Amino acid sequence: MALWDRFKESASTMQTQLMAKKNDLKSGSFRDASMAMCALVAAADGTIDPAERQRVAQLIATNDVLQNFPADDLQRRFDDNLNKLTADFAFGKVSVLQEIAKAKKKPAEARAVIQIGIVIGGADGDFDKDEQAIVREACYTLDLPPHEFDL
Repeated sequence: MALWDRFKESASTMQTQLMAKKNDLKSGSFRDASMAMCALVAAADGTIDPAERQRVAQLIATNDVLQNFPADDLQRRFDDNLNKLTADFAFGKVSVLQEIAKAKKKPAEARAVIQIGIVIGGADGDFDKDEQAIVREACYTLDLPPHEFDL
C-alpha cells in the first residue's frame, strides 16, 4: 500500500475513533488544544495562504467532533492562534504548543488532538512532510509516542 493511501486510511480511521469519543471530548482544554493544532498544521510550512486558512476553517466548522463547541468560538480561537504564528512563527509556535499541552492531563483528549491534526493535515489529499513533522512535535509536547500514529 502506498504511503499516502496508508495515511488516508489512517485519517479515516482516526475520524471514526474521534466520533466514538465525541461525548468525552467536551472540555475547554480539548477545545483550546484542538484549535491550536489546527492552526499549527495550517501553518506547518511557515506560511498561511488565504485559501488554506479558509479550507481549514471550513473543516473545523464541519467536523462532527468539534460540533460540541460554538462554531464562532472555534473560529476565533483558530484565528488567534494563526495570528500568533503569522506575526512571528518561531515565537508563535511556542505559544501554540503551550495551548496544545493543555490536553496532556487527559490521555484520551491528547490522542484526539493528534488525530485531529492528522485529519486536518490529510484533508487536502497531501499530508506533507512539514505537516507530519509538526504533528510529530505535538506528540512530543503531549508525551505521546509518534509511532502510535504512524508518524
